Amino acid sequence: MSHFLPAFDRTMLLEGGLQLTEIAYDHGGQTYAGLSRRANPLWDGWRVIDRGEVPPIELVRTAYRIGYWNPIWGDEISDQATAESVYDFAVNAGPTVAIRCAQAVLGVEIDGVMGKVTMAALNECEEFHMAYTVAKINHYAGIVNKNRSQGRFLLGWVNRSLKVPA
Repeated sequence: MSHFLPAFDRTMLLEGGLQLTEIAYDHGGQTYAGLSRRANPLWDGWRVIDRGEVPPIELVRTAYRIGYWNPIWGDEISDQATAESVYDFAVNAGPTVAIRCAQAVLGVEIDGVMGKVTMAALNECEEFHMAYTVAKINHYAGIVNKNRSQGRFLLGWVNRSLKVPA
């Protein structure tokens, strides 16, 4: 079974750590530690930030566990690298998209919800990583094909997709 804390630590490295950012043309809008205000409007950390204070790391960790790790059933994925790959894509594209792409790769019903059938297929698939990486890149290419302004992010998304968790 996989562990959340190493996956979270990797996410913090990929997301640039505990910093507040707002990048022009980024559909996520304002982010703190990679948590988008648009995707996580009810996160308790925003109230702390809006007061000009720094949210405790526990608030960040909890948001990632509840919002991204738990929906992909990260604790149930037998291979840590697989769990981190699906989790990282969930962080960047949303859990539903990450699960739908995994389901497409695995050849199971695509409903965007992690369930027993998807989990069993994921834990049995030996050739998952390469196909999943291609699915992630195809997802990002689709975003850019629909909205050319997002092309400025494509290289970063591709590079992130190609970083295989250790």
